[in-house]
Amino acid sequence: MNFNHLKLKKLICTCFSGSPISHTELKDLSQFENVDKMPYRIEISEVRDSNGDGAEDLSDIELLLHSDNNILTILDGDGDFRSEECIEFLKEADIVVTNPPFSLFRDYIAQLYKYKKRFIILGNMNAITYKEIFPLIKDNKLWVGYGFNKSIIYKTPYPNLLEANRKFVISKGKNPDEGYVKVPSICWFTNLDIDRLHTELMLYKKYCPESYPKFDNYDAINVDRVSDIPSDYFEWMGVPITFLDKYSPDQFQIINGIGRYACIEDDYVNPPGTYGTDVNGKHNYFRILIRRISK
Repeated sequence: MNFNHLKLKKLICTCFSGSPISHTELKDLSQFENVDKMPYRIEISEVRDSNGDGAEDLSDIELLLHSDNNILTILDGDGDFRSEECIEFLKEADIVVTNPPFSLFRDYIAQLYKYKKRFIILGNMNAITYKEIFPLIKDNKLWVGYGFNKSIIYKTPYPNLLEANRKFVISKGKNPDEGYVKVPSICWFTNLDIDRLHTELMLYKKYCPESYPKFDNYDAINVDRVSDIPSDYFEWMGVPITFLDKYSPDQFQIINGIGRYACIEDDYVNPPGTYGTDVNGKHNYFRILIRRISK
């Protein structure tokens, strides 16, 4: 629907034969042979107001494949993103925008960097703690995009049987009996430069030792909320992962990740004990170790 607005040259989409929801989006494929339940690729090179109503909308999208400039072809393989066939499509792309399988998130990110691709992809926010992902964030090669820790509605092949989840889905105008479910803690990951990376966080709290105790195994203070980061403290601080939604490399340096999912070690990160986020014996979830950049 935004093909012309974004001034795209081409959009390449593929489907995976193992997906239980494949072939449920496009209803009219009768013009193509052997398409039913076969993995295919669609290439869109032109989007026109096909029905003459003055708008490029969903009704036009249904007519896209009737244009000679747009094609649908059966894949030779199963459509797995790791197949040689799909890798060739990847090589052709300038930017990848997709919702990869969360269970293969590490593999998918590794492939994107192997082929040096720019991307905007969805993932679970806890992927930040993966040892394969956090070093990329630390080295300013990967950022979270706009919209952090959100609940997104997905369509699945299964009925939604969770009452609270059903109520949320219904409030958004979807039918949980048709397989719509709420999936929490979702965020965008990207390696594109965005304005937010150059917007510094407004700080107003003042440091005092009583309000900011140090970790049991780190010479760093614990900050429970991003809004509590002190404006006058320039040593090490452990902050929640939600900090990444406000992170500006112009204002802060990311030193390490600490906690149950400790990610990396550096010469200058060598705590005397275990990789823990305990404060006075009380456990905290994963923390990002940061420090202010002096002005």
